[in-house]
Amino acid sequence: MADAKVIPFDDDRSRARRRPGRPEEPSGAEKGPAAVRALPGAREVPAAPDPEPVAEPLPEAERAPEGAGAGRTDWERRLAGGLAFLRRRVTGEYEVDEFGYDAELTDQVLMSLLRPLYEKYFRVEVKGVENIPEKGGALIVANHSGTLPLDGLMMQVAVHDHHPAGRHLRLLAADLVFVLPVVNELARKAGHTLACAEDAERLLRAGEVVGVMPEGFKGIGKPFSERYKLQRFGRGGFVSTALRAGVPIVPCSIVGAEEIYPMIGNAKTLARLLGLPYVPVTPTFPWLGPLGMLPLPTKWTIQFGEPIPTDSYPPEAAEDPMLMFNLTDQVREQIQHTLYKLLVQRRSVFF
Repeated sequence: MADAKVIPFDDDRSRARRRPGRPEEPSGAEKGPAAVRALPGAREVPAAPDPEPVAEPLPEAERAPEGAGAGRTDWERRLAGGLAFLRRRVTGEYEVDEFGYDAELTDQVLMSLLRPLYEKYFRVEVKGVENIPEKGGALIVANHSGTLPLDGLMMQVAVHDHHPAGRHLRLLAADLVFVLPVVNELARKAGHTLACAEDAERLLRAGEVVGVMPEGFKGIGKPFSERYKLQRFGRGGFVSTALRAGVPIVPCSIVGAEEIYPMIGNAKTLARLLGLPYVPVTPTFPWLGPLGMLPLPTKWTIQFGEPIPTDSYPPEAAEDPMLMFNLTDQVREQIQHTLYKLLVQRRSVFF
């Protein structure tokens, strides 16, 4: 398979992406000379792209099965797009940035795989997504829970599908993600990168929306008895990064993830042998074997809070430990307060 073209991360070309649910719109990689042509047997379309001939009414006899004709056209378009996508994969005619982010693969494949889980299984409700800026960098800081990091993926779908400007979320992930086979490649392709200050600041300065969950393994692996109680937010490194880049901090509260795998125990000895931060014991795992790994179908709510601006601080503010402590505490308190508010408002864990 041919290698993809690597584009400079600070390339100022258009970052417009296809919106979900609109397969008829070609992505940037499909425009121009690489435009997808009609399948064999389809009605010929003029070489110069002119929408009028395509929309021209058919003769009465051909218009009789109206519904079937529309379905056939949509099917042909989807198949043509799929074949063109596969061709670009094989020939290497696609782009990734220097972090390995493959926007086309994320939009057309990874988001499509996650969307049924997001829409049908967890039935995620999104609030306040308009608090994420329409352009420029922003740092989203969220609580972390659920034993497995599905909350980060659902937050990525929420931003991708619901933001008015169709923005993409670049998550900062733990070292463990990038040492696991297959997971490493998929994480890079989806735009995730190592949770270090250098990478985060470069993404933010390039105008990207970056997501971080400061609780780390302490949050995702906490026992069920401590659900929705935020763990320590580290030393405020995310605040320092936001200050250096001069971008707003957007607090994010996620309700519903805590109950997908109720963690009632931790096999610490096995975790040490496997080199893992924990091995969870839940009411269904390991007792039901692989079936016990199926998450419970809880109802989720993701709320993005009011952004906290940082561009008014001087450059040296990033070295002020008291300021970092105060801002870190402000973000943490806002997330915790919103979690309690959402918990009071929800009717049931599952509905």
